[in-house]
Amino acid sequence: MSQREAVPERFDGQPELGEEDRALVEGVLARQLRPLAKAITLIESSRPDHQRRAEAVLQALLPHTGGALRLGISGVPGVGKSTFIEALGLYLIERGHRVAVLAVDPSSSVSGGSILGDKTRMERLSRDPRAFIRPSPSAGSLGGVAEKTRETMLVCEAAGFDVVIVETVGVGQSETAVANMTDMFVLLQLPNAGDDLQGIKKGIMELADLIVINKADADSAAAMRAKAQLETALHMLRPAHPDWRVPVLLVSALKREGLDRFWETVLAFRDTMQKNGALAEKRRRQALAWMWERIDAELKRRFRQHPAVRTMLPAIERDVESGRLAPVVAARRLLDASQTISQ
Repeated sequence: MSQREAVPERFDGQPELGEEDRALVEGVLARQLRPLAKAITLIESSRPDHQRRAEAVLQALLPHTGGALRLGISGVPGVGKSTFIEALGLYLIERGHRVAVLAVDPSSSVSGGSILGDKTRMERLSRDPRAFIRPSPSAGSLGGVAEKTRETMLVCEAAGFDVVIVETVGVGQSETAVANMTDMFVLLQLPNAGDDLQGIKKGIMELADLIVINKADADSAAAMRAKAQLETALHMLRPAHPDWRVPVLLVSALKREGLDRFWETVLAFRDTMQKNGALAEKRRRQALAWMWERIDAELKRRFRQHPAVRTMLPAIERDVESGRLAPVVAARRLLDASQTISQ
């Protein structure tokens, strides 16, 4: 490759850092917020040259990652995720931690825009230099998490944040997505959610490592009833980890009540999973799954950009929409047209 190209490659295929990106890496490792934000912006960019630079930056930062506790938090809209995360973040930084919050906002399927309001809702936490809040649009990404959330998490770890919280939009497959990229998945529920277990899906319950009933101060009787019903439901499920029984905790994020017990439970889970080797094994599986997800996404992108596919696609889509062509036949024709995609 030419010396003028942004990211040359070494003989072993590893991307090399350009001068600008080397300064970016040094800034991230020095825990400077501006280089951290610029590195994340580079990672989120869809430009091919930026993507290659981002790969080089991530590879350089990789030895400095993995030291954080990765906490996923999800729940239905209105459960108070932002209030809970701000209260938890303030609690943690008061105890010497550095907290990064990756808050993913829903993107409009019509305009593509997103609210990006989490930084406003977490006003106190966002002003603290020991915290970093990065709102990112989901941009229609499957699972309700931003496409580059995993990469962003690694950059935050390299910048010295020892607790990384991933907050999802709490809809569709977001629970599965966040559980597959974090060490511990926390599901927030409302005090009245226990009534007949309405809205509680078995699959989501099976994913949770910890269930928190937030706003427990609003109706203590309802909160206790919900706690009892959720605990009963959990007893009927096969535990994801044989050494861990999923607890149900009562918390009031608004009054900052129950946070001590919550954090003690998180640390107990981490210690248990470290001792039995489950945490290390989980991260290994997540890394491989991440690789295959990126391969799938890149293959789909290359498929759509193939000249023959781009030429054929509008007419084939019209034929499928009108019912003149079976979707399976349409897919086969497009795949046959893209048979040189890997060359």
